[in-house]
Amino acid sequence: MGTTIQTIRDDFSLLEEWEDRYRYVIELGEALPEFPDAQRIAMNKVPGCVSQVWLTTEYGSGRDPVLTFEGDSDAHIVRGLVAIMLALFSGQKASTILSTDAEETLKTLGLDEHLSPQRANGLRSMVKRIKRDAEAALASTA
Repeated sequence: MGTTIQTIRDDFSLLEEWEDRYRYVIELGEALPEFPDAQRIAMNKVPGCVSQVWLTTEYGSGRDPVLTFEGDSDAHIVRGLVAIMLALFSGQKASTILSTDAEETLKTLGLDEHLSPQRANGLRSMVKRIKRDAEAALASTA
């Protein structure tokens, strides 16, 4: 994915109105690569999300492998949140993923105060799944 978390932070800092930020999050979701229908299976579904969210993980090699994530959702705003999480975590080493504070990132973007409790829970579920995959990647190379 071309958008970095720093680009998202920079763009958010330019958008003062929440409506504009909301639209930007939706645009991030629209820019996600097409998610293959074959990957929309129960194993890739993230539990705890009100909307349907799918996430796949590709593991690199080595003692601290790079993890690449792809994701999608059937809801526009959630798809944008998936895009933000992918910008934050995808292409990072497993150890970096485990030490990254997603909640802090959402706070710096001001998203934490604008998400419904259900969306916030769904986002936490997505982060939990990503971190669990990073732990598994490290454990399998130990």
